[in-house]
Amino acid sequence: MVLRRTVTLLAGLFVLFVLIAPSDLEKFTFEAFLRVPLEGLVGVMVLVLLPDRFRKPAAIVAGVALGLFTVVKIMDIGFDMVLYRPFDLVLDWPLLVPAIDFLDVTFGRYASVLAVVLAVALVVGIVLLASVSVLRLSSVAASRRPVAIRAVALVAVACVSLAVPGIPVYSDAAATSVVDHARRVQVGLHDQEVFAAEASVDAYRGHPGLLSSLQGKDVVFTFVESYGKSALDLPEVSAKLADGNARLKAAGYTARSAYLTSPTAGGGSWMAQATLLSGLWIDNQQRYRNLVASDRLTLPRAFREASWRSVGVVPGITQAWPEGDFFHYDKVYAAQDLGYKGPRFGYATTPDQFTLESFQRNERSRADGPLMGVIPMVSSHAPWSPTPDSVDWSALGDGSIYSSMPSSDDPPESIFGRDPAAVRSDYGHSISYSLESVVSYVERYGDENLVFVFLGDHQPAQMVTGEGASRDVPITIVAKDPAVLSRVSSWKWDDGIRPGGTAPVSKMSDFRDQFLSTFSAPLG
Repeated sequence: MVLRRTVTLLAGLFVLFVLIAPSDLEKFTFEAFLRVPLEGLVGVMVLVLLPDRFRKPAAIVAGVALGLFTVVKIMDIGFDMVLYRPFDLVLDWPLLVPAIDFLDVTFGRYASVLAVVLAVALVVGIVLLASVSVLRLSSVAASRRPVAIRAVALVAVACVSLAVPGIPVYSDAAATSVVDHARRVQVGLHDQEVFAAEASVDAYRGHPGLLSSLQGKDVVFTFVESYGKSALDLPEVSAKLADGNARLKAAGYTARSAYLTSPTAGGGSWMAQATLLSGLWIDNQQRYRNLVASDRLTLPRAFREASWRSVGVVPGITQAWPEGDFFHYDKVYAAQDLGYKGPRFGYATTPDQFTLESFQRNERSRADGPLMGVIPMVSSHAPWSPTPDSVDWSALGDGSIYSSMPSSDDPPESIFGRDPAAVRSDYGHSISYSLESVVSYVERYGDENLVFVFLGDHQPAQMVTGEGASRDVPITIVAKDPAVLSRVSSWKWDDGIRPGGTAPVSKMSDFRDQFLSTFSAPLG
């Protein structure tokens, strides 16, 4: 008898928890669970009033549905923690593959396989537990039908009677979540048509005067991984930007900075990079796949058509990258092409400073004509520890120098489960290292013909930014030739390499056309 009552109690608590629990970990408070789930009351009434021969099948179906709902809620929590949004049942399934790849690269093959096995076991276990719980509760309620009906009626009346504005007594969170997901499913199913309409507008395709005002310049676009607006609030990053700005100014460079709103946050760097380079809003994997299968004019292609040599230096690529053809690079340097013989630092295959040196060594020092490069750096990729030290450029060699660094042998740590202050410190240190690599590269290798654009791809995880952070990232253009900066004066960006709090903000997808219109002959 005691065992049966205990099982019933646990089943009830499990169902109650699932129905009431928020989909945002930040809202897991004691008060959030002091509510009556209306979906539970309705469910009890339906199962109690069903004929006996239909009750068990209905309870199984309801249990499976509750289990799947629980899995989706867990996905919502995870996506909110990392990407600042709920899980999309239509568009987000392809993102699970990069997530597994991240585990594989950062923690090893065994860790990624174990994670997949545990995830499958968790899903099966949750669905099974939910089914058993609903079956148990329906059986108990049916055996005491009059009592169950009176109890549901009493609780419903109490919820209505005790309801006070601002103090919720009941909860319809589960139903609201289902409705919200249904709406997102509807939007997702039509997103392909919406994207096709957006992509059909490409004003600069075939334009004969592309980039005519940059002739003879080497133009470099560098993405600093996870360099979001929130980084500017960290003392170490703020100091690094102030120091870098002074050094660049002393070397004769001028800089302008602003903000771009990224289509993603916490991850999905490739979507942000594709957004900037294509001029289209790429906020899901379906859009990305449709983009790389299209004939869209990208910035690398525009430079190539205007007689620049266009190269991509992509240290995050460790396997075949067929979509690289879409960007129309003359040459792609993946991780294995950079000549790096040193150790890995966390996720990063190659330290940022070495990546820039490899670009200089393999391309800029050998270029016969103007060069355009796109370089997504990876040293500031989560989990942000360990981070390499900056070294003298002349000592980089093949990267063996990094083997002497104490941090090079430290295993990467997950950002979850750690002290948030320590995670923010590691993040700030990694961003500072990446910014130092950028500034010192321009100091060492810059000249009158260098135009250097660096920007963040997205904000870091909410553990760093806190709840409610924007999706804005800093962007900076640096040049020594005053004619280049004169052309961007209409952008009204802030002076220096750190944008202020009131600096202009625009969508990342607007940058392509802004850049092309500024440095190309007028359209038509």
